[in-house]
Amino acid sequence: MERLENQFYEIPTLELAEKLLGKIFVRMLPGNIALRGRIVETEAYLGLHDEACHAWRGMTPRNRIMFHAPGTMYVYFSYGSHYLLNIVSEPQESAGALLIRAMEPVEGIGFMEKQRGQSKLTSLMSGPGKLTKALAIDKSCNGRDLFGEEFFLEDAPPVPESMIGTSARVGISRSRELPWRKFILHNPHVSKVRLPE
Repeated sequence: MERLENQFYEIPTLELAEKLLGKIFVRMLPGNIALRGRIVETEAYLGLHDEACHAWRGMTPRNRIMFHAPGTMYVYFSYGSHYLLNIVSEPQESAGALLIRAMEPVEGIGFMEKQRGQSKLTSLMSGPGKLTKALAIDKSCNGRDLFGEEFFLEDAPPVPESMIGTSARVGISRSRELPWRKFILHNPHVSKVRLPE
């Protein structure tokens, strides 16, 4: 498959939230072990006017990666329990990123099962903490980009607009009304979430 280069990420964040759906996230491990997951759910976070975004008060040591170039990975530890993978999406010096909330396993499933300690396919990557564990992504990946030999995205046919769902974001207490979560309708690998009322 064709790899996605810099220009793919150089579009507005809310547009990229949909464009990422269906694309293949790839991690190549030593020994030529390929891990691939199809992105089925994203969630947008946008800089200074989004109070749920880490960068809404400006740059700090924790969030400085969000101000890097589009296509950079922003990985952080959440709630003291799991890592979350985000793809930086705004022009350099601005802040914005897309949380990758769920993927559909494509390749390297045996490795993912060992990482997760379970084998139910629809549960392997059906949440943001699950997918980072399945892909062995941790803080050491923070600041890496998607243009090297270890991490990259592969192109895939676009998901039809009629197959894209939209909702409020999940698990936040501020800016809850923004409909910035995108997902592939009826895909069994999308996270099972309770939306804000």
